[in-house]
This record gives sequence, structure tokens and C-alpha cells, in this order.
Amino acid sequence: MLRMTGIGKSFLGVRVLDGVDLEASAGEVHAVVGENGAGKSTLMKILAGVHTPDEGTIEIDGRSVAFGHPIEAQRAGVAIIYQELTLLPERTVAENVFLGREPVRRGLVDRAAMESATGELLSSLGEESFGPRDLVRRLSVAQQQVVEIAKALSLNARIVVMDEPTAALADHEVELLYTLVRRLTGRGIAVLYISHRLPEIFELADRITVLKDGARVTTAEASSLDTATLVRLMVGRELDSYYPPRAAEPPGEVMLSVRGGGNARLHGIDLDLRAGEIVGVAGLQGSGRTELAKALFGAEPFTSGEMTPCRPRSVREGIAAGIGLVTEDRKAEGLLLNQHVRDNALLVARAAGTRRPGIERLLERVRLTPPRPTQEVRLLSGGNQQKVVLAKWMTVAPRVLLFDEPTRGVDVGAKAVIHELMRELARDGTAILMISSELPELIGMSDRILVLRDGRIAGELPAGATEEAVMHLAAAS
Repeated sequence: MLRMTGIGKSFLGVRVLDGVDLEASAGEVHAVVGENGAGKSTLMKILAGVHTPDEGTIEIDGRSVAFGHPIEAQRAGVAIIYQELTLLPERTVAENVFLGREPVRRGLVDRAAMESATGELLSSLGEESFGPRDLVRRLSVAQQQVVEIAKALSLNARIVVMDEPTAALADHEVELLYTLVRRLTGRGIAVLYISHRLPEIFELADRITVLKDGARVTTAEASSLDTATLVRLMVGRELDSYYPPRAAEPPGEVMLSVRGGGNARLHGIDLDLRAGEIVGVAGLQGSGRTELAKALFGAEPFTSGEMTPCRPRSVREGIAAGIGLVTEDRKAEGLLLNQHVRDNALLVARAAGTRRPGIERLLERVRLTPPRPTQEVRLLSGGNQQKVVLAKWMTVAPRVLLFDEPTRGVDVGAKAVIHELMRELARDGTAILMISSELPELIGMSDRILVLRDGRIAGELPAGATEEAVMHLAAAS
């Protein structure tokens, strides 16, 4: 169905794609993987008509095509669903599905026809939890993805690109997405699937193409690869382990203690965080994981119970108490995207009025690539943006550092760096609390695991606990 041959692209003299070949067949899930900066998104944007290639050809059904605009790609049957969804929140589902293509009757938008067609599309995807007249802002991220897929089907798309579709989904929502992908391929649609989460690549993909530094490394049947081989192909080296070894020394003094902590979302929280340990926090969506981090930090304070060394009532008090928070959404809550790396790295130090360390040395320590203090943060990959967030907190050396989804949307190479930095901080005496939806990461990194359910700590598990044990506590009624 699709053949891209010898695709090359440069921006401002920098070669980002170099002679890349990619094929996709009807009814196939073809995964495109690689580290951040490997060229995946640029290749997909060329297919979608956002960028024009400097060289190379694109064929759909054996016919050569050249897209100068995304609308031309849509008319040829190509749809792309970006990681950051492109829906209008204040409009209805039907209005979003047919945006710019509204059916007209007697010179007016035919709302009945538009809603009827949208309802049929939603039914074909097995979606019954919302309807054509619902406002998009009231939908969950998973439901909004269904709207994007319905929009693609309304365009008669035959090639659908999904860019990090599970990055913001809870575990139970991921299974629903898998079902939708299989429904698409069952219709003969070719799905190009981009993800940093290797388990879902092996769950869904028929073939895998690996990109590195703008070039294709290989294309292979998914069944012929394993995780270790795929990681080696992506990063160009062996990763002996996804996770650095746990500390040999026992944890030190208690750096933060809570007894009976509660607010509107949390109830009876008892926990201790000790110097040198990483405490994992597990739980289903809505269990109170992020709320716990924000309560400890002072963003959504505890209103009852005791907390030492203090119970912060604001973010400023939390920072003054030596507590830092790496937020779940780095772009919305962690960074000033249009400012330089240096300005972002100094945000907390300036607010706290503390001594400002040598930024160049700090950027080298977090392995920012390239370590350019004057580069705008918005131009960095997701992994490098996360390193800047971490550097921001390292400027003030917090006693307690809270991580909410520390490696979400980050490639395997950057994940390894972030995991090693977390271990380094723990070895230096920082107490770390880590929230993660990825159970392998939670188990691999944690010295012990707290499981939340309905705003309460349902239990504690030791290092190396099984995924089944975590899920039993998280989901038990």
C-alpha cells in the first residue's frame, strides 16, 4: 500500500533523514522505533504532507505522489494522529470529526447528517460511552483518541499514523486502544505505529523498522526480534540492564514523614521517605498517585494529619522545606518552552534565592545532548527536556525529590540516563518517591513499593515484587 524510497531531509543544513526506505502493507501494523532525534516524526510528517522531502519518492498503491500540503495527503488516504491531539475542546465530537468538511443542505450545515454519520463511525469502532453531541473537553484522553480515529475513518484513510498513542493513557485504556488498532487493520488499513514502549510494540507490530541518526538501521519481522536486540539496534550499544543496581547500603535517616495525611482526595496517608532509597508508588488511574505527590510538595496540601519536617501549605513552602517535584506534564507544568535551557535550569534556584551552580557542569552531569545553555527548550527532544527539568531541581539539591512519570514519552537511551541519575541522587542521600504507570520500571527501580487505591495506601511490597502482586493490591475490591 505504501512505499517510501530514499527519503532525505535537512533543516538549516542539518541532515535529519538520510535515504530512508519504509514500506507498509494493507492490514499491517508497522512499528517505527528509535531514540528521540532518530527521524521518526520527520519521516511521518513528510508522509502526512507537513514537510516536503529534499529527495526520495513516495508511492501509494504503486502510484507516485508528492504532497505539498496536509490536505493533499488526506485526500490520498493518509491520516496522522499526533501525540498531542489536535481537537477543538469547545466543539462537539461531530463538529471535530467533520471540521472543515461539514455536510451542507440548502446553504446551511446539515447537523443531523453530520451527527448521524459520526454516530455510525463511533458504532463501527465499538464506542458507546459518548456520542456525537458531546463536547470534546468533557472526554478523557482515550475517548479523544477515538474521536481522532473516527475522524481518520471519515476521511476514508487507508494509511493511519499513530504517534505515541498510549503516552497519556492509563493501563485499562491501553487495552482499548489495542482493540481499536486491530479493528483498523481488520478493515485493511495500514497502521504506522510510533512508540517508546517496547512491550506494546511487540504486542501489536507485524514488522518493525529501526531508525538511528536519520538513517534506517533495519526492517524485520517483529517475531524475529527480542527486547535486548531491539534496544541494541536503537541505541547502537548493549544496555546490560534497563535499571541500575539497587543500593547495597541500607537507607539512612527519615527525610520526610507523614501520619494520617488527608485532603479531599487522600485519606489516612502514613509514609516515611528515607535518605538513599527510591520508594515507588503504584495504582490505577484515579487512585490518588499524582495527588499524593502534589500534597507532599504543597501544590494541593494536606488539610489534616501531621508531616515532618513541615506540612507545606504552598509550593513555595515545599521548596523551602527541601522538597522538589518533577511533574507528570513537563511541557505544561515543568518548563518554559520558549526560553533557553539556562533560564529553565535556573528557575527554582532563582525563585528560592539560592546560590546558582555552574550550569555547564550540571548539563554535562544530566547528559544533555548537545549541552547548549542558549538553546530554546521547545527545540529539544522529550528526553532532553526531561533532563532539563531534572537539572532545574538539582540546582537546589532537594532533600526529597518526587518524580511523577519520570520517563513518559522518553526514548530508551534517555530512560537509561534518567534511571542512572535517580540512582546517583539516591546514593548522594536524596530521598526519592517515584510514581510510574509502567510496572516494569516501578519494579526495576524501587527499593519498596506503595500501592494506592481510592486515595488510601492499600499495601506495601518489597523490592522485586511481581506485577501480579502490585495489580492485586491496586485493583482488589
